[in-house]
Amino acid sequence: MNTMLRKTVHAFAGFAFAGGALLGPTTAALASPAHEAPTAAPATVAVAQVKTDKPAPKPGMDKLSPHGVQGQQSSVKLNDEQTKNAKAIIEATKKSGMDERAAVVAIATSLQESKLDNLGHLGDMNDHDSLGLFQQRPSSGWGSAEQITNPEYSTKAFLSGLKNVEGWKDMPLTDAAQAVQVSAYPDHYAQWETQAANLVADHWNS
Repeated sequence: MNTMLRKTVHAFAGFAFAGGALLGPTTAALASPAHEAPTAAPATVAVAQVKTDKPAPKPGMDKLSPHGVQGQQSSVKLNDEQTKNAKAIIEATKKSGMDERAAVVAIATSLQESKLDNLGHLGDMNDHDSLGLFQQRPSSGWGSAEQITNPEYSTKAFLSGLKNVEGWKDMPLTDAAQAVQVSAYPDHYAQWETQAANLVADHWNS
């Protein structure tokens, strides 16, 4: 090959190489698709569970005092022990399978008999052998002194007597209470109905 031909071939080869270096990456980029960035997983948002339990509504007066109250009403300021005894009467009423009205009758009776104090023997001030929240008497068959001064026992004993009063739910409170207690003052239970109803409303579902 003569000198002129060799120069021409070398020049062409050099041009081709330079062109390949210049065009190669561009051609490769066009030939091969670009790798896409991985898609991030959706963020998980923790949602706090909000407790929405609401306390049960208070029983209405249609259940507590369906016949309305009779006469002037009285009330007494209760201490912690008296309030505890009112709650014990309510719990014993539930355990006896009786309703809110029965609890009102029971608490009104106890308010009249003992002002919701679980009374022991009061000596000369005692009414015969009457004891406890309902002033029940061992000599009249209500139970032993120990039993009568147990709030749950004495309440269940009272309610057992109330169950045996035919139509007690349809009676004014004082008549239903008197049918069980046989008091010398049969109308005195009526004055405690409002306070008794309020106590049952406050504590029946608490």
